[in-house]
Amino acid sequence: MSVIVLNASYEPLHTVSIQHAIRMLVREVAVVEEAHGERTIGPFPVPRVLRLVRYVVTHWRYAAGRMKYSKHGVLRRDRFRCAYCGLENADTMDHVQPRSRGGRTEWLNAVAAHAACNERKGNRTPSEANMPLLWQPWVPTRAELVIET
Repeated sequence: MSVIVLNASYEPLHTVSIQHAIRMLVREVAVVEEAHGERTIGPFPVPRVLRLVRYVVTHWRYAAGRMKYSKHGVLRRDRFRCAYCGLENADTMDHVQPRSRGGRTEWLNAVAAHAACNERKGNRTPSEANMPLLWQPWVPTRAELVIET
């Protein structure tokens, strides 16, 4: 289980473990914005979301250019849901237009998929395989890759 960390301006920054979140509360560098019900760890509620007390300047977050593409990024963007069957726990990434047929390895040509769905689609397009996409791939923002559902 991880905890979302927000900047003092409520912008999502990253996620941390529960242990790291408690250390942040002990050091008083963050406050709990949202907790897991009535559960506590010592005097602290078990946090879901923390907000930093002081604003942290993050120029790197706004660097020019697109988000760096990665297989794990595609899985996170699609929330580990298969783009073909819609079920959770997608464990691989599929090229919508196969690479052998000119498809590129980029955000707009990749979706999360189960290994079985990926194998069933094979070296075909979704329409050729009669496996329509449940959503179209997109280039995610940093916040979409940080926040977990």
